[in-house]
Formats: sequence, structure tokens, C-alpha cells
Amino acid sequence: MTTQAIEEFEYEALPDNASLSASLLAGAFAGIAEHAIMYPVDSIKTRMQILQPTPQAVYTGVLNAFSKISTTEGAKTLWRGVNSVILGAGPAHALYFGTYEYAKEAFGGNESGHHPIAAAAAGACATIASDALMNPFDVIKQRMQVHGSVYTSVMDCFAKVNKAEGFRAFYISYPTTLTMTIPFQSLQFATYEYLRKVLNPSGAYDPMTHITAGGIAGAVAAAATTPLDVAKTLLQTRGESTDVRIRNCNGLVDAFKLIYQRQGLAGFGKGLGPRVLSHMPSTAICWGVYEYGKWFLSRGNSDQQPINLP
Repeated sequence: MTTQAIEEFEYEALPDNASLSASLLAGAFAGIAEHAIMYPVDSIKTRMQILQPTPQAVYTGVLNAFSKISTTEGAKTLWRGVNSVILGAGPAHALYFGTYEYAKEAFGGNESGHHPIAAAAAGACATIASDALMNPFDVIKQRMQVHGSVYTSVMDCFAKVNKAEGFRAFYISYPTTLTMTIPFQSLQFATYEYLRKVLNPSGAYDPMTHITAGGIAGAVAAAATTPLDVAKTLLQTRGESTDVRIRNCNGLVDAFKLIYQRQGLAGFGKGLGPRVLSHMPSTAICWGVYEYGKWFLSRGNSDQQPINLP
């Protein structure tokens, strides 16, 4: 049997002088792809989580919401606010993945074997850093997604919210966001890293492994943190409500109390379907693009030697 030399780069082990830049660029591309492609489903999720929606914005499910919004408001409405996440997602995800790779290496997550604790801790560090940058963009996004939104652009929304409620409005949900995203990202990263190593022990670049592991990890993490996401949506859209109690809601505990008072335990599961439906493919896309970016950017590494395969 002849042996054919097939050039496979160990893209997981980027050179010291390129690892951070590669992670930043790959992360930026991944973030934009993740948020932009699944944005209409995210818009539906936001509307379904509104605590006291207008009669015109009451939906029985994802398909009903899609049909109703497209028919009465136009399909373009599902994309309102997408510019905000595109502007924020690039730099936020660059910071996110750059921090993750640095922290994972520091915590020993790149050593052989499974290291779920290291991956989870690195994910927590990454989300603390990226959410600090992304939170204002996320607030603007949701303000533009709600039914009857009067904002004409990202800057128009920023200016009006800042004038009416102050800059604090863009960070009122930050503690709640961290309370949600730290367990979300820790669970997602730990699940992803475990499945990636189980599905592809060799560590060679394999798109289907990253897509499959990313999709499952995103679905699990999204489902587990939906109650916190409902509270976050309430806090980020409170300024658009005419309900005095909702407008004065302040913090996670207050949000939980209000949700329970108005809708009981069922209220904490609002938007579960579209949230999972959105996160499963978007996380698969995110990891797929990110891992491809790392592989692509590491191809020029002269230190990597071809692997001889039969």
C-alpha cells in the first residue's frame, strides 16, 4: 500500500505570534454570521417574551408570529435592528473568542484529554468581557424589535433612549445578562469541547464535527437559560411599556417577581421554542465559521508539518 502525504494543519495549535490575531478575526466573522443569519427568529423570540404585549403582537407560536408579522407589518420588520448587532457582534465576538482562547490555554484546557472545568471557566471569562461591550447594542436591538417601535435607526434609538432614560438604560440588564450568559457560555463551551473531542478524537479540521457539536451545545445552553433570558428581555424593553410597574422594574429579582405575579411559572418559559430554534443553528454556524477561520488563518504556519496518512 502506498503512502500519500496529505497536508493537514494543526489549526488548534496556532503559533504564538498569530494565535490571538487569528482568534480575534475568526471570532469577529463568526459573531456577525451567527447574529445576522438567524436574526428574524430572534426578533420573534423577543416579541413572544414581552410581558404585556399589545393585542396585535400576541402570537401562538413561531410560525404564527412569522406569518402575522409578515402579513401585517411586512417581512422587513423581522430585520429591524439587525444593524445594531452587526455593529456590535464583530468587535464583541472578537473579544469573546480572543479571551476564550487565552483563558483556555491559561487554565490548561488545551492539554490532552477532556477538561470541561477549564473550558467552562474560559467561557465565563469570555462572556464577562464581551457582554460589557455588546450590552448597549443588544438593548438597542430589542428596542427596535418590539411591536410599534418608532426608532428609525440605531443612532436614533441610542439618542432617544439616552435622552429619555439616561445611559444607565443600556446597562440596566448587564448584571442579569451576566447571570444568564455565564452559565449559558460555560455550559455551551463545556458541551462543545466535550462533543468535539468525542466526535473527532484526532483534532483535525472537520466542519461537520464543529457544526454538530456547536448546534447541540447551543440548544442545551439556550433551553437551560430561557428563564433568565425572559427577565433580560423585560429589563431591556421596559422603557417601551406603558405599564408603570414594568417601567419601574429594577434588576433580576424584581423582574422574576413581576413575571411570576403576572404569568406564573409558565412565564419563565416564554420564547423557549424560538430561542432554541435560533440558538441551535446560529451556534452551529458560529462554531463552524470560527473553526474554519482558525484553520484558514493557520494554513500559512510554516512550523506545521504534513501528516502522512495511508
